[in-house]
Amino acid sequence: MKKYMLKRLLTGLLSAMAATVIVMLMIFSLLDRTLVFAKDPVFSKQTNNAREVYKYRKWEEFGYLDYVTYADYLNQLAQDGEIDQKTLESAIKIGRTAKADPKEVAPYVKQFTEYYESKGYTVQRMDAVLQGGHKVATGGTQQLFAHKDKSLISRVLHYFTGVFQVDNIHTVKEDVGKRGLTFTLYDPVYGGEKFSPAILGNGTQHKYLLYFDEKFPYIHQNLLTVHLGTSYTVNQGVDVFDTMTQSQGSYIMSPVTFPTGLVEMSADDLHTATYVPGSRENSAINIKCFTDDYTQVSIVKNTMSKVGFSFVLGFLSSALAYLIGIPAGIAMARRKDKTLDHIGTAYIVFSLAVPSLAYIFMVKAIGGMAGLPTNFDVEHGTWLMYLLPIISLALPAIGNLMKWMRRYMIDQMNSDYVRFARASGLSEHEIFQKHIFKNAAIPIIHGLPATILSALVGAIITERVYVVPGAGNLLTTAINMYDNNVIVGLTLFYALLSVVAIILGDLLMSMADPRISFVEKAR
Repeated sequence: MKKYMLKRLLTGLLSAMAATVIVMLMIFSLLDRTLVFAKDPVFSKQTNNAREVYKYRKWEEFGYLDYVTYADYLNQLAQDGEIDQKTLESAIKIGRTAKADPKEVAPYVKQFTEYYESKGYTVQRMDAVLQGGHKVATGGTQQLFAHKDKSLISRVLHYFTGVFQVDNIHTVKEDVGKRGLTFTLYDPVYGGEKFSPAILGNGTQHKYLLYFDEKFPYIHQNLLTVHLGTSYTVNQGVDVFDTMTQSQGSYIMSPVTFPTGLVEMSADDLHTATYVPGSRENSAINIKCFTDDYTQVSIVKNTMSKVGFSFVLGFLSSALAYLIGIPAGIAMARRKDKTLDHIGTAYIVFSLAVPSLAYIFMVKAIGGMAGLPTNFDVEHGTWLMYLLPIISLALPAIGNLMKWMRRYMIDQMNSDYVRFARASGLSEHEIFQKHIFKNAAIPIIHGLPATILSALVGAIITERVYVVPGAGNLLTTAINMYDNNVIVGLTLFYALLSVVAIILGDLLMSMADPRISFVEKAR
């Protein structure tokens, strides 16, 4: 059993990685990379050389290539001690054209060109764009930079090695003083007066590595974090995983004791504090509130995350579908070719023939006429706003479960062992309970984990129609906005959910039927 599950897990992980690699290949190699600017308002405002530089800088952020400017190169030489500050200031001012370079600039331009061309980069020089013959046009400043496309192999390795990150006291590269961990029984967030154990770090990316609070699951950690890719358009600067799991809605204000001892009404969650170099000295507010550069915090909000909303809708609709679909399918099988079976068959055909989009709008129209909420209101909504989306999701699922349960039941009812049981004198009730239903339910049980886990993904059309702030439309939004990192991250997330669902389904199936074994028999 263990050997089988390990093999199944490894195979599934490799499949998930393969799917992610294929998506990365399609995005970064086959699609026109200029599409990422289709809905970029900043790009449309750029002109002349500035537009070209903006393109390369953004392509670097999106993971297409490495991009190095001439100024970056000289600054690195200065940091390494190869040139002094005076030389840096004079060498950095390239001419409007290559022929117009000052004599103190030309050697460094040549050195820059030879160095990066030897590394396989393409060095690109753009002469100044002049207006009226002498004045430099807007965005027309001369440019010198080098760029090289990233290989798919390096991109894949960089992505997968960064999915799980373990925080440690050497994560922050800047000088933060004495690095180390601190254990306390009285969390400073609560003013040091409430018994609440916590582990704090200095030199770590997160200030709090482990802490307790009054929210489920009560113990939280930032030691191991998941990174699926930073969004650049959908939720700019925020990781895909955080986008799906962070709370939404209005701020929840409460008395907060900041590290300086200042107590204010705030929605800041100090347990999420991360390091931002120079953030304290550059902000009067941070100086007033914080004693170090652990100043970037999340905000406490009053509603669930995108995954939370999707999971609630998906789980409740699935529960409703099983509660109705399974008994209905059983009843149809036990009354085969009778009135109930004909009615159920008609519904099954109807559910398969009618598109899910039609179900959604039909339920929304009928519900609206009945006075039920047809749109989600995160701030002032009631539990009634869940009703129509749940029904919309459950109706087609009910038909599907009825179909398969009926089929499995009839297959078992026509089996030889059922005839033998009847001949042995067992009652119809005993035959049904101990044999037919138990065997017919096995395929349905196998699909249970997939049904529950798929709720985390959300329902794209349903969430859009009812304006649900869930995870369902996140992928389509990312595709429309050409947010490559979100697309790749969600691909990996969905693939891993599928792997887990299959493995859990196998486990449940073996538990439901002792005849099913994943242990290899000795030959």
